[in-house]
Amino acid sequence: MGGARRDRLRRDRVHDRGVLALSPSAGTNIRLALAQINTTVGDIDGNAARISSAIDAARREGAQLVVLPELAVTGYPPEDLLLKRHFLDANQRALAEIASGVQEIVALVGYAAADGFTHNGLGVLADGELKATYTKMLLPNYGVFDEQRYFEPGPSPALIEVGPVVVGLTICEDIWFPGPPAAAEALAGAGLIVNSSGSPYHRGKGAMREREIVATRAAEIGAAVALCNAVGGQDELVFDGYSVIVNDRGETVARGAQFEEDLVVCDLELPPSGADRRPAEVPSGLDAPLVAGLALPEPQAPREPAPLRELLDPEAEVYAALRVGLHDYVEKNGFDHVVLGLSGGIDSALVALIAVDALGSERVSCVVMPSPYSSEGTQSDARQIAANLGIETIEIPIGPAMDVYAEMLGDTMEGLTEENVQARIRGNLVMALSNRHGWLVLTTGNKSELSVGYATLYGDMAGGFAILKDCFKSLVYALVRHRNALEGRELVPASVLERPPSAELRPDQRDEDSLPSYEILDRILEAYVERDLGSEEIVAEGLPADVVDDVIRMVDRAEYKRRQAPPGIKITPKAFGRDRRLPITNRFSG
Repeated sequence: MGGARRDRLRRDRVHDRGVLALSPSAGTNIRLALAQINTTVGDIDGNAARISSAIDAARREGAQLVVLPELAVTGYPPEDLLLKRHFLDANQRALAEIASGVQEIVALVGYAAADGFTHNGLGVLADGELKATYTKMLLPNYGVFDEQRYFEPGPSPALIEVGPVVVGLTICEDIWFPGPPAAAEALAGAGLIVNSSGSPYHRGKGAMREREIVATRAAEIGAAVALCNAVGGQDELVFDGYSVIVNDRGETVARGAQFEEDLVVCDLELPPSGADRRPAEVPSGLDAPLVAGLALPEPQAPREPAPLRELLDPEAEVYAALRVGLHDYVEKNGFDHVVLGLSGGIDSALVALIAVDALGSERVSCVVMPSPYSSEGTQSDARQIAANLGIETIEIPIGPAMDVYAEMLGDTMEGLTEENVQARIRGNLVMALSNRHGWLVLTTGNKSELSVGYATLYGDMAGGFAILKDCFKSLVYALVRHRNALEGRELVPASVLERPPSAELRPDQRDEDSLPSYEILDRILEAYVERDLGSEEIVAEGLPADVVDDVIRMVDRAEYKRRQAPPGIKITPKAFGRDRRLPITNRFSG
């Protein structure tokens, strides 16, 4: 959604009639729980069981109100499953079953609400039933989001009364911009705005979301804001959890774990909700709460202050996202084992590290496939990495297959053809192992290579999951150094980090024979791919014009390859596939 349209929608939805006058009151307290859980798209029964378990856990902790993530019943994002009537019906039946077990607590649960139209809904569950539903007002339609394809926007902000506490309801995008619904709810007396969220991860997003969204909204509207985010991997997306509770001054009072399930429980003191902070009338649609008079259990003795989980450093954060993304892709799709080609280079080394950390060494196999051009150094390093990680090593030299291809192709087996044939032989071998054993093949290419087409279709691009698809080469080095440092020893030998990168498909080959240095290349790619800058703007950042033009041509030419690449984990603001969608047939350049 363009910025101008967002501004217009915000103006259209701002109501300046004032709010209902109530007598001043002292601040109130509520024990609030945020249950960041890992759901699976389409596993409605499994998700419902996980939701019910989280609600029970919150009740045992004495919580009076518990918030769960956006579309928790269906899993997020359900995409075109939302077009299936029987899917919507199943999710609503599951919500009713969840509600039947909700006693002595109020639970806010994300689900797909269908009443002739389909809405992104937040169900209010209490006393064994669904009391009401708030429907999301602001539907994102940019980047990885396609919510306007599936949902109708909700008509208005909404409040509920939980004992003496007035709570405003929002879902994810609803608080990403100033104005309604959160501002209207605060004006109408809400001392707490809750946000049920499914906010996908990219580098640094969690800290930005806490500081620039949640804390900023809280300080703007003078109400506490609590955001409960999903956690776990779903295809190319990873959700980082990182749920937060911020008081009305914009100070974080509780923070959940990153990349793991967590129940954040906090005794939250709310600002008073009286005439001293509100005008005289109610914003349109807020003349009465959705639900009034929800009973609260008896208050318990005050808890210790809620935890403020320490944040991961930048490399640890990305590494955790890749580990969780791989783990959940493997587990949720029913794979028992993974396999990768281990070359002795930096990329396959990192994939092996992540795979072992995500799944355990007993579920990982590597294939070492030397050619006549493979150096002793890389082959030795590949075997050493496998030994350090304790993973099964399968050795299949590809020289004999190359000889057969040369006999069949004759003079055609020269130059680039010979290079690509080697990659395709290796791709065939790992796919054969996949066919034989049911293993998931992990590709090892990075974003730098995929950007410029420095990869072979049906060769090194052959596989089921591309862990490094959104990682530039410079980040690959940083992540390997991080993992070595964490271990306190060289799981990946120093020689791998120090050796000039090479595909080793011809004598004395170096990546820089075909590409700029990765330091320069990654700067250009970050500007062109992730920030959509043109060549003149990139050159103005101090990069050489001829190199910029060459790189842009390579990126544009390689679009057809990227369309055929396996899915991979999003860790930047603009990943190939869901985020960046350009035509293959395209004559615009720069």
